[in-house]
Amino acid sequence: MSPLARIFNYREGISSVFHSYCHCCCICLFLLSQIPQSTVSFQVQVPLTTFRRHPNYIRPNNVAFGLEERKTNRFEYDYQQNEDSKDTDTFTLNNSMDRNDTISTTHGRTVHVGEDGVPVLMTLSASESVLAIDPSTIEVIPFAKLSEEGSVLGGAYSGSKYQIPAQNSQYDFVNMFRGSANYIANHRNTVIVFHIPGELLAWEGFSDLMDDIALCWLLGMKPVIVAGCRSQVNQRILLERGEECDISSLVTDGKSIECEDGVARFDSVRITDEDTLRIVKEEAGYIRFEIERQLGRSLHRHGAIDSEALKDGNVVSGNFYSAQPYGVIDGVDFKYTGFPRKVEAQKVQQVLDAHDVVLLTSLGASPSGEIFNVNTEHLASYVAGALKASKVVFFTVHGSAFIENQNKKLVQNLRVSDARNVLKYNNVTVNNSKGFSIFDHHNELTPTTKEAFVKLGWCVASLDLGVKRAHIISPINGALLQELYTRDGSGTLISRDIYEGIRVANVGDVAGIYDLIEPLVSAGTLVPRPKNVLENDIKSYYVFTRDNLIVACAQIKLFEMGYAEIGCLVVKKEYRAQGRGDAMLGYLERLSVQVGCTNVFVLSTQTMEWFIERGFKEVPVDALPPTRQAVYNYRRKSKIYMKTIQSERELDSSELWWNR
Repeated sequence: MSPLARIFNYREGISSVFHSYCHCCCICLFLLSQIPQSTVSFQVQVPLTTFRRHPNYIRPNNVAFGLEERKTNRFEYDYQQNEDSKDTDTFTLNNSMDRNDTISTTHGRTVHVGEDGVPVLMTLSASESVLAIDPSTIEVIPFAKLSEEGSVLGGAYSGSKYQIPAQNSQYDFVNMFRGSANYIANHRNTVIVFHIPGELLAWEGFSDLMDDIALCWLLGMKPVIVAGCRSQVNQRILLERGEECDISSLVTDGKSIECEDGVARFDSVRITDEDTLRIVKEEAGYIRFEIERQLGRSLHRHGAIDSEALKDGNVVSGNFYSAQPYGVIDGVDFKYTGFPRKVEAQKVQQVLDAHDVVLLTSLGASPSGEIFNVNTEHLASYVAGALKASKVVFFTVHGSAFIENQNKKLVQNLRVSDARNVLKYNNVTVNNSKGFSIFDHHNELTPTTKEAFVKLGWCVASLDLGVKRAHIISPINGALLQELYTRDGSGTLISRDIYEGIRVANVGDVAGIYDLIEPLVSAGTLVPRPKNVLENDIKSYYVFTRDNLIVACAQIKLFEMGYAEIGCLVVKKEYRAQGRGDAMLGYLERLSVQVGCTNVFVLSTQTMEWFIERGFKEVPVDALPPTRQAVYNYRRKSKIYMKTIQSERELDSSELWWNR
């Protein structure tokens, strides 16, 4: 049977498309039957309702495909309804594609060829986000598996090491410095909180890290450093007490107290007795003065550029926060273990405004004069939230990275919702109120994986407190500057879900979308879109809702050769200048990258400057994909603007401008 004849046998109504053209098709059937099957490629036009929906949920990471995969998966699915075309939906099927080959469409839907040869459309559940990452695919790997140079220079993880870009031009530094200008401008006059584990003081690159923090200060950032001393305290306890714990006074009602290397814990929380508090005081003092010494040297080296504009910076410590005790939980007295009570945010801000750096340790005093030992990761998160910091940075000790284990791709950015799902999937709980983390006892995690999940948990806690972005950075020389001031970065970025409220439109949104775009249609800015057209193409639209009110909408259409068109981008007048248009554009750009379409274009007659400001450049009609050129309206003469997106990190950097 010829390829076209098989299409006639589709049970879902595809053959009905040719019913009114049967005389012509008989001739076509005869001609096409004479052509070898491997060379047949054709187009049919059918409404989206002819696709059979698959009842099962397909995870987003399983349906995404890259540019290289597009070359072999020849099933191209694109929307042709736009401001210059007729009301049709088009897909192209090449019979050289294997059955059950799967590709992704936008809106998280997947089209594949089933056993009976029928295209099957699979959808996400209504509660799932299109951009969500399947937590079961996220894996923590030690940094030893990555090349040290590559981890700083960026690139795609291939399973062994990074692909390092060539450095063979005297203009590399110039290009790098120019590329950092946007980041320097965005980070200026913002508060950043660094958490430094005590182990890093023994790292050979620690003095360079102090130089890098000083350079951030020189470039206009306002650093607050929270320094831990857990490693030093544990070593002292092991040296002075050995591996045994005196828990006779702690065990009540049969409670199980854990003892490891002389440290007593209950539910993973350290129990700080009076003797342990003495050691904490001594080691916290050592950490404080060591950081003051080395960071002070760096600040004085970079300071005194202009006696009026910038003076030498100092490292300032003090009682900038108060603490309170854990108390007695489940019959166990935690003694001098505490958690933050209040941050003197105004006093900290005064120090930062005076061009100084604030340094905090694990020792917090209560109003009654008691001293308590505080978890410094919790303290860093709490302080960042109280100061409304722009960023919080957690340095790791072991060095780790997150990858997607299915495609071995490095995960350099996670939305907070995805981070929560990863923690939940791995049975990790972070208590944001008292500052401790709990792991399922059945989980046998390596120290590297355990540390990575703890840092991830405190990143999520920071964002819940109002911090805009959190970073996890491994102890690699130069990694901090790479992460903050370059597009590729070096660590893992966790950001708030700025796209919350954006979803795929449904038929119930047709009236709202029509009312939203009608004023612009009347003004001639948009081409008319009757309600029946909107209803037919509703699955290609996205809406931004607030309290169930549509405040913005946009449409996205996919084309061959990795192109995607964004159109009908409209924001309700009352909600303009609030970043909603940027959020909608960024969301659709991420969708385009996710499905392998890195060339995004728009057609406009009135709003050209808005797109130019966001990185689009004007291109001629022949820059469009062939199928889009064929339906371009030369009478309307819309201008064409295109943008090439290299990676999602590029989109992360663009968000700095509008999500401040």
